[in-house]
Amino acid sequence: MLVVEDEPAIAELMALYLRRDGFGVHLESSGDAALAAVRSLSPVAVVLDVGLPVLNGIEVCRALRAAGDWTPVLFVTARDDEVDRLLGLELGADDYITKPFSPRELALRVRTVLRRSSGTVPDVLQVGSVRLDVGERRAFAGATEVSLTSTEFGLLSHLMRNPRQVFSREQLLSAVWGYSSVAGTRTVDVHVAQLRAKFGPLSPIRTVRGVGYSADAS
Repeated sequence: MLVVEDEPAIAELMALYLRRDGFGVHLESSGDAALAAVRSLSPVAVVLDVGLPVLNGIEVCRALRAAGDWTPVLFVTARDDEVDRLLGLELGADDYITKPFSPRELALRVRTVLRRSSGTVPDVLQVGSVRLDVGERRAFAGATEVSLTSTEFGLLSHLMRNPRQVFSREQLLSAVWGYSSVAGTRTVDVHVAQLRAKFGPLSPIRTVRGVGYSADAS
């Protein structure tokens, strides 16, 4: 587990609780050091402060995703600004927590993100031309492989496991995120938009006006 935070007291507190929860923790305090640590350590996840000096957390996440690295990322920020949250999600972050926060909540959020990315069920889901290999955590649009974050994969697989069933945004937050997200139901909309952008016209996600979303090939 990589924790990137430039305030030593906060970094040590996060590390303390994550270690108590069974994680090995490596600390860094800058964006460039974070990128180097991801390359050398291949952490299971990154807890990433947005307000880092020089190279901030959003730039770090952008660099990781541009390089094809989809290590789960959980943003930590002192700002409670929806624009910042949505930008982070659009860049491929898996979750977002705002300071001040409970260290126990942080550990829970990390556990939830890792559970979504673990892929313990070896099966294949298909709706229309979109196929998910759940065991290998791979997604395909026709014959083309599509890179997904763990949250995007979790959301799409939940919908595809229940084809044609309509889920409200609140139901999806509970099923996929495992809690009531700080960003609210808008979080679901952002991830749906990202999935549609990645799969293009082959996307199986349908909007049911006034209700929510479903996976449907028709």
